Amino acid sequence: MKWLKGPFSKYADFSGRASRQEYWMWMLSYLVVYLVLAILSAIEPLLGVPLFLFALASLIPSLAVFVRRLHDTNRRGWWWLISFVPMIGGIVLLVFLVSDSTTGDNDYGPAPQ
Repeated sequence: MKWLKGPFSKYADFSGRASRQEYWMWMLSYLVVYLVLAILSAIEPLLGVPLFLFALASLIPSLAVFVRRLHDTNRRGWWWLISFVPMIGGIVLLVFLVSDSTTGDNDYGPAPQ
């Protein structure tokens, strides 16, 4: 549960760095909660409202942890725009997100614990 609460506690903090573990655990936690809510909304359509609210509430934290992860690899947050390049953009971003962190301090601050 701490992995889900972490990015919410840094709701719109686009500065600093996010470790590879922080980013991927956030994504896993987000996916589990989203899938549970999606299954519940498929069973009972009125439960689609919590799904929508969760997706809306987690939009900014998802983008913030994504940008902080790019910062951890010593890349600017604007690299997310490469996702609009068909086929290649998503692959390049995936490589950035799974790549190892910059050792020590970089342009975006000290290494995350």
